[in-house]
Formats: sequence, structure tokens, C-alpha cells
Amino acid sequence: MNNNEPKLTPADRSGSTADGAPPDTRALIDVPALAERLGVTQRFVRRLTAEDRVPFLKIGKFVPFDPLEIEGWVDDARHPTRSKE
Repeated sequence: MNNNEPKLTPADRSGSTADGAPPDTRALIDVPALAERLGVTQRFVRRLTAEDRVPFLKIGKFVPFDPLEIEGWVDDARHPTRSKE
């Protein structure tokens, strides 16, 4: 090992980021945050979840949402515009 290289900590060896979280961990959002992001009510988000119409996780009684999955879900729901010809 070169003396100029920084010394690796156990967290560095495990692939964790500077804040200690694994590199693929994303902050999950809750119902109020998703409702605000989509511009809808919390009740509507809960209904989408109950009907399995939105991607979500189930961790005990908590139902968080992955922002990247939500972005993909929104993109998949997008309808193309009609051309005026």
C-alpha cells in the first residue's frame, strides 16, 4: 500500500458512502410527501396504494415509496400528445 493513499475504514471497504449509507440506498418518501410531489390528496395516494396502482414497499405497517420507482411509474403513465394534422 502506498503511503500517499488514504487509509480505508471498514465502511469504505463495505461500499458505504461518506454518510455511512450503502451506495444504492435512496431516501424513501411517505404518503404526505408523495401526495405533495404528485399534487394530489393523501387520500388519493392511499387509494392508489390500496388498489395496487402505484409502486410501494410494505415494511410492517409502514408504506414508503421509492422516488425512482415513482418517477418511472409517472413516465409510464404519460400519454403521448396528439399531433394536429
